[in-house]
Amino acid sequence: MVADIALPRLAKIGAGAIDELGSVVAQLGIRRPVLVTDRYLDETGQAERLVKILQASGADAAVFSGTVPDPTAASLIDGLELVRRHDADGVVGFGGGSPMDTAKALAVLSANGGSIAEYKAPGSYSGSALPIVAVPTTAGSGSDATQFTVITDDETDEKMLCPGLSFLPLAIVVDFELTLTMPPRLTADTGVDALTHAIEAYVSRRASPFSDALALAAMKAISRHLRRAYADGADRDAREAMMLASTQAGMAFSNSSVALVHGMSRPIGGHFHIAHGLSNAMLLPAVTRFSIDSAVDRYADCAKAMGLVDESTAGREAADALVVELTRLCADVEVPTPHSYGIDQAQWEERLDTMADQALASGSPANNPRIPTHDQIVALYREIFSSAARS
Repeated sequence: MVADIALPRLAKIGAGAIDELGSVVAQLGIRRPVLVTDRYLDETGQAERLVKILQASGADAAVFSGTVPDPTAASLIDGLELVRRHDADGVVGFGGGSPMDTAKALAVLSANGGSIAEYKAPGSYSGSALPIVAVPTTAGSGSDATQFTVITDDETDEKMLCPGLSFLPLAIVVDFELTLTMPPRLTADTGVDALTHAIEAYVSRRASPFSDALALAAMKAISRHLRRAYADGADRDAREAMMLASTQAGMAFSNSSVALVHGMSRPIGGHFHIAHGLSNAMLLPAVTRFSIDSAVDRYADCAKAMGLVDESTAGREAADALVVELTRLCADVEVPTPHSYGIDQAQWEERLDTMADQALASGSPANNPRIPTHDQIVALYREIFSSAARS
């Protein structure tokens, strides 16, 4: 099998990397960037810090801080107007997954036009787009290193997966010091999100030796450092390890794929406005248990990479240890069920068929080791609603 590999052209990774943003933008020939961020990063002065770095390099930067959580097609309108009014020649995504997804969508729409729905899977877009520079502030989404963006349809609440090389940032600036103030809940949700990326990339039907190496490295780091980062946000070693693992996991699934967890997670976020990483965490143990018989050795490799068992442990025993650990990890970082999160059971039930349809339509479940039916997805949604995954 020939693996198709796509990565950012340039990466600056490490403490203080943010100070090199100006030189990165200049190296790409961007003179009029739009910095795409959210209101929090704008109001706390962090966006202004980046503007000054860009200005020092000779760039004329404008700021769009209207990104919303789980961006929708409608939320792109003002940003698209600013990109065009500024005559931008590039976009800088600054923040978590939502600003990153917004920046990617703006880069494509401003150069090629149309509605974002025209770019959703199963299509793949590799046409004209403004160059994208990604500066993540959370250790989880991995969007800085992927050729995907996710935008919600305002009318149907469908989280549309939009793939293609044109959504891949040309450069990334990954500075773990930007994550030191992340609160514990965000640390947990994004950390489990990164672990989900790594595991799904590894067990995916589209995995390759290239993506395997990145995924296993990410799993190893996350298993050692997520609880530490959750317990003590000032733990620099843990923060640095988690930030690098997030980027590695992003590169892994961008060049492999995600699978059933993500396919089921997007509808939860779209319909009930649960953060993407948290909805992944709600699903991860149950979906892993559902899938394990179809890829025992691959799941066993995950357990061994995470240090849960030694290399001599038999495949089934190791794979079962992975499910136990995922259940324990989600308990340790206090992942709620949909019920304890506050979702009404009647509303949950009435949307199960639609969510299952949307999960299947995304294409991600087809990459899973065990490809589910519509009814099996509905059953999994019911399983996770009020009961923590069984160990």
